[in-house]
Amino acid sequence: MIESYADALNFIHGRTKFKKIPTLDRMRLFLKRLGNPQDGLKYVHVTGTNGKGSTVAMLRKMLIDSGLNVGSFTSPFITRFNERIELNAEQISDADLTRITQKIEPVVHQLDQELATGGPTEFEIDTAIMFCYFAEKKPDLVILEVGIGGRYDSTNVILPLVSVITTVGWDHMKYLGNTLAKIADQKAGIIKEGVPTVIGQLPDSARDVILKTAMEKHSSIYELGKEFSARKVNQHAVNAEIEYNGGKLHQFHASLSLAGDYQVGNAAIAITTAQLTLTKLGIPINVADLKKGLMTTSWPGRMELVIDEPPVLLDGAHNLPGMQALVKTLRDDFSDREIYILVAILADKQYDLMLGELASLGNVHLMVTNFSGPGPKRPSANLADVISELKTKYPVQIAENWQSGFVKLSQELGSDDVMLVTGSLYFISEIRKILK
Repeated sequence: MIESYADALNFIHGRTKFKKIPTLDRMRLFLKRLGNPQDGLKYVHVTGTNGKGSTVAMLRKMLIDSGLNVGSFTSPFITRFNERIELNAEQISDADLTRITQKIEPVVHQLDQELATGGPTEFEIDTAIMFCYFAEKKPDLVILEVGIGGRYDSTNVILPLVSVITTVGWDHMKYLGNTLAKIADQKAGIIKEGVPTVIGQLPDSARDVILKTAMEKHSSIYELGKEFSARKVNQHAVNAEIEYNGGKLHQFHASLSLAGDYQVGNAAIAITTAQLTLTKLGIPINVADLKKGLMTTSWPGRMELVIDEPPVLLDGAHNLPGMQALVKTLRDDFSDREIYILVAILADKQYDLMLGELASLGNVHLMVTNFSGPGPKRPSANLADVISELKTKYPVQIAENWQSGFVKLSQELGSDDVMLVTGSLYFISEIRKILK
């Protein structure tokens, strides 16, 4: 029986995470029992191995600044569950979350009894709560971020105005497949008949799959580096200034509030998607609104500056492609500083390769640690086991717990140095609660 916000969260988090056989049938039945709350709203659907969160954040802010009421559904949350479901970047209230979960609970129990494989998973319940909430609020647009993959993701029950695939890289291979083509095939599942698709720069094997699917679905492709482009015009600055070309915008200049060179591509994808969305909604594109949106986007845990002097940054580079993008930013923008890095990674990631990326930087002082992880089935990796294989300029330190490690690294920092906490968004979440 759900009587409080805490009860609602316990109910949601108490559900199974995955089922053995992926299907959307259970989700569709679940929504049908709830009156199909997903119908009647307009959507943009976003997937990708990395970059989808930042792309959603920039797109959302540009559309809000263009005068729209915008709902968004993102994951994982950094500090509170309510961050997943937001209207105009304001979290769903505890009261609304509790009330909607109370409404959903009996339907979940009913399906538990009826279905041989059991009722909805945790993420299916998250998705249903979101659809019910936005059915009440009726925003002009909802930006849906895929949980994992695309084809069988519980968000994939809608017909969007635009589909977006930011990147395809190695992540969630257990569920999506062990080649980039297989992973891309899962992500291509959000491409819909006659709906335009915006894509980032993809590896050839992944790109081939996406383009083939788009052709079969008569979906116009807008590809970074072809139909639109962006470049950084202020080299070696943490926050990029970009020049974008594409659609109705020619030599469009904007400053990004989100740090890191990898945000240049994400911003370009967001600008292209914003143009397509506004055009489909019959709203004129206002250059000043787009610039303001990009300059004022905030996205916690992505190259986020939490302490100014000396700088302490949080970045949830939670998989190998994310870590490679982070290392490129560190190499480009912090080559003249010593970087002290506290890192903890989930055991189901390619943590040895991720550490190797960080170790390749000559100005890095590494400290490995651990954290509690999102649950008993997803523990933190024991990074101390692999550091003997790393070739580093400075000896790698080991912290028994991240709290003592954070304090120790903080004390070693000089005024011209930088401290970075990275490795897992769940780890970043733990630290951010204390620092923010």
